[in-house]
Amino acid sequence: MAYSKELKLEYPLSWEYKIILEKEHDAALISKELLKDRDHRVKKSQDSTKGKYSSHALQVVVHSDEDRKAIFDALKQHKKIKFVL
Repeated sequence: MAYSKELKLEYPLSWEYKIILEKEHDAALISKELLKDRDHRVKKSQDSTKGKYSSHALQVVVHSDEDRKAIFDALKQHKKIKFVL
């Protein structure tokens, strides 16, 4: 039996997204492009075993559920980002 439990968060809070992109793309540049002057941090996590992809932790303060989801959607829609968690 499956059930869903709604996530209850207190905003503002620091949220981390995991982004995966082809290794030749610059995660910091992409993050700056999407988040503009908003304070954020990008830290490389690891490369794929074959070296084609790299994953990065993107940390940013979010102010509401809508804000958190809007950033997720913007990351997901970016052409150079292959996957977002």
